[in-house]
Amino acid sequence: MKKIFTKNSIILSILLFFCIAGKVNAQENGTETAGKNLVKWNVGAIFLNNYSFQYERAIAPKISVALGLRFSPKSSLPFKSSIEKSIDNDDTWNNIKDFKTGNFALTPEVRFYLGKGGFRGFYIAPFVRYATYSAEGPFTFDVNVAGTTRTETMPLSGDITALTGGVLFGAQWKLSKLVYLDWWILGPNYGTSSGSISGKKSLNSDEQAALRDALTDLDDLPLVKTKYTVDNEGAKVDFDGPWAGLRGGLSIGFRF
Repeated sequence: MKKIFTKNSIILSILLFFCIAGKVNAQENGTETAGKNLVKWNVGAIFLNNYSFQYERAIAPKISVALGLRFSPKSSLPFKSSIEKSIDNDDTWNNIKDFKTGNFALTPEVRFYLGKGGFRGFYIAPFVRYATYSAEGPFTFDVNVAGTTRTETMPLSGDITALTGGVLFGAQWKLSKLVYLDWWILGPNYGTSSGSISGKKSLNSDEQAALRDALTDLDDLPLVKTKYTVDNEGAKVDFDGPWAGLRGGLSIGFRF
């Protein structure tokens, strides 16, 4: 919960900074900047348990810059059925299905509007995204000693960081003098990721061998490569590899 409040504070601080900066600039130039700014809420993201906001500012008649912020409190895996289908190994799926995940992302972009003016019509927006994904959950493994099998659980938690770049295709409409509708039609992105999850637990030699063997199931996770270490104090799994994603959504914006 503390992390969520911290991320909310970051969001509010950045938005406040942009608003103050725009007002100071207007006062220095003696002109009104009303109409050059949009603050938006991606209402579609709420169905994925995400909270997504964006600030956009016009810098030329048909060009603007924007900063997106997204966060999600930890909850069960999204798109469970799709993730299960992408994993061929049943043991791998059984070991991650009860994990909880959360995320936080910053997405700066530059928009080029193709219509008659800014903030309206079809646009193309190159962007980069910095995102962190947290995960925690129980990892179960079977220990066989002298013909007797028992099930043990190792609590694992950690974060994966991804840096990607892509292009967003979308369209924006003016609904009224101050209200806009922004449709993120498609935004494919691709890049790299790295991170780790770990857990602490006293393990004897039999438990270490069993856990080491069970962790090999994570090799079947799509895209990422895994490297794991196990000792008498617990385990650590390192992730490294490519990362891909898609942006999409429907936002309501207020112009000022």
